[in-house]
Parts: sequence; C-alpha cells; structure tokens
Amino acid sequence: MLPNAIDTIRVEKSAILYSRGILFDIFPYFTHNIKDKFAYSIDISLILYYNLRENNGGKEMRSFNYSAFKEQKWDSGILGLIAAIYKEAGKQEQYLKQRPQEMEKLVEIAKIQSTEASNAIEGIVTTSTRIKQLVEEKTTPRNRDEQEIAGYRDVLNVIHESFDAIPITQNNILQLHKMLYSHMNNPLAGRTKSVQNYISAAYPDGHTEILFTPLASCETSEALDRICEEYNRVIGNLEVEPLIIIPVFIHDFLCIHPFNDGNGRMSRLLTTLLLYQNGFYIGKYISLEAKISKNKDLYYSALSQSQIGWHEGKEDALPFIKYILGTILASYKDFEERTSLVQEKLSALEMVRMASKSKIGRFNKQDIRELCPTLSDSSIEGALRKLVAAGELKKEGKGKSTCYFRLN
Repeated sequence: MLPNAIDTIRVEKSAILYSRGILFDIFPYFTHNIKDKFAYSIDISLILYYNLRENNGGKEMRSFNYSAFKEQKWDSGILGLIAAIYKEAGKQEQYLKQRPQEMEKLVEIAKIQSTEASNAIEGIVTTSTRIKQLVEEKTTPRNRDEQEIAGYRDVLNVIHESFDAIPITQNNILQLHKMLYSHMNNPLAGRTKSVQNYISAAYPDGHTEILFTPLASCETSEALDRICEEYNRVIGNLEVEPLIIIPVFIHDFLCIHPFNDGNGRMSRLLTTLLLYQNGFYIGKYISLEAKISKNKDLYYSALSQSQIGWHEGKEDALPFIKYILGTILASYKDFEERTSLVQEKLSALEMVRMASKSKIGRFNKQDIRELCPTLSDSSIEGALRKLVAAGELKKEGKGKSTCYFRLN
C-alpha cells in the first residue's frame, strides 16, 4: 500500500496497475517483498509524473479530431494522386475479374517481398532462400531474426485472408502485435509500451540524436483508443476521403509509437489492412513494403516533417499523406506493367524480351520474374540465355550476383 500522505494526489490507477502487471509478468520469480518494492517505485514515479503534469498548466493529452480534415482544402498534387489511384484501382478490378487465376504468382511474390522488405527496414534479415522458405512455410525459424520474420508472415496472412473481419480497435491491434512475436518468448508482445521510447538517428561517428519523442507510455492506451474511434467514426459516416484518413491514422500511430518494439512493422501491416478494408487491394499483388524500403530516406523525411508540432496538434500531415499516396500509385503502376505482358499471350522468349526492354541499366532474374509472374524460373533462365546468345543482352557476374543489361 502507498503511504496515506500521498494517497490524496490524483493518480490514474489503471496506469499503476498496468505497470505492476508488466513487472510481475516479466519477473515472476521475484519474491513478493522484492515485487512490492519495485511496485512502490513505479507507483511513486507515476504519481510524480501526473503531479508534474497537473502543475504544468493543466496540460491535456494530445487530442484527435479527424472530422477537421473534412474542411481542409487540398492542393492539386494531392487531388491528382487520389484521382489517379481510383482510376488505377478500377482498372485493376476489371483485370482481376477477367484473369483471376493468373494473379496467384503475383500474390506469392508480393508476400515474399513484403515480408523481406518490411523486416529489412528494421535490420531484421536472413538469406533470400530462407525468406522464401519461411514465407511458404517450408521451414521453421532458426534464430531471433527468422522468428520475427515468421511472425510478420503470419500477420500478413491473416490480413490477406480475414481483412474484412478485423475491426480497427485497440484490442485487435494488440492481438496482431502479439501474433508478430508469436514465434518467440516476448513478455511485452500484445501490450502497449511500458517505458518511454524515442525515435533516434545513429551516425557513423557513434553518436545518436533524438529526432522525436513519442507519447508517454501512460497515455498510450487512451490515445490508441481515440485514434481508432476517430478513424471508425469518419470512415463509417463517409466524412473524409479514405485515402486521406488512412495516412493520417498511420502517422498518428507512428507518433504515439505504442509498443516497445515492432512499431514500424505494425504501421506497414496496418496500412495494408486499412487499404484492403477500403477497397484498395494493391498490396496483395505488389509489395508496398518493398516500395518503402527502396526509398526509405524519403519515407523518414516525410514522417519527420509531419511530426513537427504533433504534440500540440499543430502538425502538417501533408508530407506524409503525399508520400503514402505516391507509394500507392507507384504500386498500381507496377501492377499495370506486370500484367500487360500476361495479357498479350506471348511466348516466354518474347515476354522476357519485352520485360528487359522496360528496364534501364542493370537488372537481375528477380526483376524479370516480377514482370513475368506466369513464367517458371527455368523458362526465364532459358529466355535470358537466348537473349544473351543473340547479342541483345550482356551478362555480368556469377551465381547470385548475376545481372544483365541491354546492348541495344
């Protein structure tokens, strides 16, 4: 029990009980005496925090009002991106109705690329062969990185198969986070963060710089509830364009940074989930995560620009919205390019020839496979050999480092 002298200070008891629960789960072998001492320290720290906030001008937690975006005037760049995405989504829908069976190969490639790229952004890696085997569930994880990769695969599969049965609630987000770590022993899986976290940059000389301080851990659960409620309200009432509010929700999620670990991967999984729920299925066939990974400097720059003033509710979400919309549109363009070769019913040689003509500079077999999803590896390899022999392509390197470029 806490001393009576401080019982009168207003404290959010749920935060204290939650912190104690985390402590006891992590250290089940501690004696009750030691647990009480730790819990007492947590209680005192939380009381001091809330007392400080009370004395800091009565500053309230960050508020969220997604209806405000209904009144915002968007520039021609944003409106043009939205119009183009709807146009491409309509073309994709027609194509899928006509040739659904030809798309399974694209789905397989996108799953592998999404799992590999999203984890690689966070420094979680393994070999391409192992990634493919893990995604296809033909092997089991060998180490921590592969355990996290397998978890991402599982969440992505659930989103692919059951996106329409996953309401956007804090509980469901926590369940997806728990699944992300289901192949390893992580006591914080499926729980909001227990300590303050920071978004930092590491430099070659060894020093780090804090770029952004997310919401405090004791405010996280309530904030996560609020953004879910706001999102569901404006989407349910058709108040705001989904292609606007999806990036806004993801941006707020990243600023809250609700977990001790896994925030980036969860944000990308949630992006795919929200797009599916609003009728944009591009992530099933083209990896959004791979697009982000290829230009992650632009991603972090847009995120950083939009984080300025976030705690005061004065942020400009435009840079992040524009980045996400640009990524979605680029993915639809890739889909159109890849399916155009399938529609023409060409021979394997002609398909690979046309695919190579769409490439600038060096490319590898994987690049051709993405453009020719209906061809087997042996067909692609045979066609590449013929094009090299005919003097159309130049081959460089050996084994995994093999690449090609056009000679005319």
